[in-house]
Amino acid sequence: MQILEPTETYDVCIVGSGAGGSMAAKVLAEGGAKVVLLEAGQPWSIADADMLTWNYESPRRGASTTARPFGEFDACDGGWEIEGEPYSAAEGTDWRWWRARMLGGRTNHWGRISLRFGPDDFRGKSRDGYGDDWPIGYDDLAPYYDKVDRLVGIFGSRDGFPNEPDGQFLPPPEPRCYEKRVMRGAESIGIPVLSSRLSILTRPLGDRPACHYCGQCNRGCSVGANFSAGRVLLDPALATGNLTVVTGAMAREVTTDAEGRATGVSYVDTGTLEATEVRADIVVLAASACESARLLLNSTSVRHPNGLANSSDVVGRYLMDTVGASASAFVPALANQPAHNCDGVGGMHIYIPWWLHDQHASLDFPRGYHLETWGGRGMPGFGYGWGIERANADWGDRPRGGGGYGAQLKDDYRRVYAARVGFSGRGEMLARADNRCQIDPASVDRYGIPTLTFDVTWGDEEIRQARHMQMAAREILQSIGGEIDEMPTEETSYGISAPGEIIHEAGCVRMGDDPATSALNGFCQAHDVDNLFVVDAATFVSQPHKNTTWSILALSWRAADYLLDQRRQRNV
Repeated sequence: MQILEPTETYDVCIVGSGAGGSMAAKVLAEGGAKVVLLEAGQPWSIADADMLTWNYESPRRGASTTARPFGEFDACDGGWEIEGEPYSAAEGTDWRWWRARMLGGRTNHWGRISLRFGPDDFRGKSRDGYGDDWPIGYDDLAPYYDKVDRLVGIFGSRDGFPNEPDGQFLPPPEPRCYEKRVMRGAESIGIPVLSSRLSILTRPLGDRPACHYCGQCNRGCSVGANFSAGRVLLDPALATGNLTVVTGAMAREVTTDAEGRATGVSYVDTGTLEATEVRADIVVLAASACESARLLLNSTSVRHPNGLANSSDVVGRYLMDTVGASASAFVPALANQPAHNCDGVGGMHIYIPWWLHDQHASLDFPRGYHLETWGGRGMPGFGYGWGIERANADWGDRPRGGGGYGAQLKDDYRRVYAARVGFSGRGEMLARADNRCQIDPASVDRYGIPTLTFDVTWGDEEIRQARHMQMAAREILQSIGGEIDEMPTEETSYGISAPGEIIHEAGCVRMGDDPATSALNGFCQAHDVDNLFVVDAATFVSQPHKNTTWSILALSWRAADYLLDQRRQRNV
């Protein structure tokens, strides 16, 4: 393969334009560094967002596709399956690997639930003996969480709830009708409910307006009221004149010199299939946890025979995802409502934090979870209601068989519209060395790059946690008068999600103080290669039940500040 020679050496090369890569690009470019950012996907901006097309305007009615698993109008090109980019799994593994292929990555369509990790989340082993403590603590990251809050914008309320640190919040939106019913029911049985914490503006911030409550955040926000990396991070980085963005650049390996230090990145142009190298004094990986691990494992050399930054053999190991389990109920009291204003952001206005933080000794699983609430009068799309036959089999004084057609069916849909309420549990998976991804020696993708194979399973702790989620959700649903769906059984692992399905993968290039048991130090810098950094969720030592993005942003900002400081001191 002919490799096109680079003509320029940059200060920094960043791989990946999601939360971590875009934050690093902004901080470094504004700090005066000449930066090149490589993105495997294609250009995308908020101007491309299809916010206001009605579902019925499409023959598909907004139904999902392989390239858009969350719906036809979803603002993320990619998914669990991408043509020409295979991956495999060991026997007994049902790992699902989501990849975004567009500028800004997953920040264009994510749920924007923006929870800080709390003090206990950094010292799990000290509390319960599982896994390892982080080499940093909450106090190290808190100033950066504050900076992210102020830059990006986040709504919430200051509750002082244990291990759920408050932030620099904008006012939260008023809970919707069904959410108020959930609040009353949960609080009646001693379960707390807090205002949700989402990175959506409820007041103008800089030149970004407040949310206008169209409720279509997953489509991308053409006005910039919610957070996406392109609008909030890359646009100001590009304005410095110090950032060059290359799209359609599939990274294949980090190049190194005779001493084993990084010299740049080799990538394949996804359009021409030509191989190209970019040179840089420092390399920053932010391609997503598994993709960054793949890049390191494929970057072998005489000095790094086990893969770059992998003398500890932890790259690809300790792979985690969020534990998921859901329950829902038909709530007759919410049926047959008159039309009313149910406006809001494209997500929940309330959530239920982990409320048993002081009772872990009495539970049959470690760590915790939170419950995300859903329901209400969102825009109906293909398959709305998940099957009318589950709600109209015995309606009022008109018994009938489930389903139907014609005017009767339309009338039933109107009656049950917004009468289903559900909870999605999101819990912590323990970090285990045997849960891993590694290079598949028998497979390459369409670009000739060796692919990954996964070996990941839930432990008994996660399955018992899913059972607890199901029971707690049902208790709340019962408290609001819900007709609850049948409880999943032990044979189905209580409805636990497939690993990777929640799209919170983390932990493949973990940080730590000991180079023998970790790949990175507390500033996301490789122990083995001092001019190599990783700033996505691969750095995580544990994966608390909180969503990953806010911590990725804070860790990346902190690492970029450190990198600039070390650069000024000529240490890297």
